[in-house]
Amino acid sequence: MSERPFRVLGIQQVAIGGADKRALRRLWVDTLGLTPKGSFQSERENVDEDIVAAGAGAFEVEVDLMQPIDAAKKPRVDTPALNHVGLWIDDLAAAVAWLTDQGVRFTPGGIRKGAAGHDVCFIHPKGNDAAPIGGEGVLIELVQAPADVIDAVTALGG
Repeated sequence: MSERPFRVLGIQQVAIGGADKRALRRLWVDTLGLTPKGSFQSERENVDEDIVAAGAGAFEVEVDLMQPIDAAKKPRVDTPALNHVGLWIDDLAAAVAWLTDQGVRFTPGGIRKGAAGHDVCFIHPKGNDAAPIGGEGVLIELVQAPADVIDAVTALGG
């Protein structure tokens, strides 16, 4: 394996799905006290989500509370309930190129803007013959870290 040309800086988000996001808000916002930050809807991705957060500044972690727009359609953002984990990446383009060369399977769509406005792409939960390395059952979102996150992690020696 060649030297990895990128760093994973930390957790950017955890995405949790349910049949009705109101129950998720009751737990995450009303009970646990996370801060509402916004919302996002996408017919193509069949998702209606509330974006809430814990922490602050460069170390804020997003928790996406998701429900399907249409429960009869795919993708089903509520199954499994822990939909995906997002990782801050310091150089997303370099990461995707290097990981592709290593045999990592990505979901269709390539690098694109995510719900929070950052460039993102997803590692498929399962490998296949052409790209045998997948997320071992977990959908993994790679998220281009903004400069403040990169600087904060670097300042701490990361």
